[in-house]
Amino acid sequence: MFKALAFFDLDHTLLNEQTKVDDEVAQAMEQLRKNNVLPVISSGRNIFEIKEILNRTKIDTVVGANGSFVQFEGKPVYKATLANPLLEKFFAYTQSFNEEATVYDDKNYRITGINETVKKNYASINTPVPPVGAEDYIKSHQVFMMVVVTVGHDEDYRKKFADSLTFFRNTPYSMDVVKAGGSKKKGIQELIKNAHLEGIPTYAFGDGNNDIPMLDYVDHAVVMGNGLPVVKKYAEFITSKNTDHGIVNGLKHYGLI
Repeated sequence: MFKALAFFDLDHTLLNEQTKVDDEVAQAMEQLRKNNVLPVISSGRNIFEIKEILNRTKIDTVVGANGSFVQFEGKPVYKATLANPLLEKFFAYTQSFNEEATVYDDKNYRITGINETVKKNYASINTPVPPVGAEDYIKSHQVFMMVVVTVGHDEDYRKKFADSLTFFRNTPYSMDVVKAGGSKKKGIQELIKNAHLEGIPTYAFGDGNNDIPMLDYVDHAVVMGNGLPVVKKYAEFITSKNTDHGIVNGLKHYGLI
């Protein structure tokens, strides 16, 4: 039985500004394991995007795709898929704004098209632009989440798909898109239920909008010093910035390391 569960967002939280894992953070993850605390990555990123991070931290439990793909100790325990008719409807709507959408499964991603905003979006998260071909990709692959590259149409998308999709604005250029009701909170609930981790104290570290459901749910919410002001409202403790020992300071505050 674990003494605690510790959930970590990646961008601007567990990672530095080059989206890498600092040595002290990798060492902190090892110390958590020695202290019988289970470290869990809880991210909007998908599992195929974070292989280097998993190797560096030796973490094998992940709440990925904003809670839509969850694995415990390397084995999937929960998947929330988006149906093809909904995806096709969504693609058509993005084209009404001359915008593009990316689909993700646990192994790869594809986008409907490339424009300058798409290039800016993926550059902002240090990720290669996806290959084009989303419309064909969905015919033979399950989709767990999407990213819509949009500036200024947040409410249009939310109103149009209010009954079927949930949106998180995570960059100036894009929103993450998951099944209605999907969130890191939902993914954590499914992890706890399916891996039989009930009754264990929970901690979470985050900085952005998609972290709010997670931070609101766990027993102890830690927000990075660089977190958004709206996110800091959900903090039990505000640690230092991700570039100023924020993870280590937060873990030490609670005596986890």
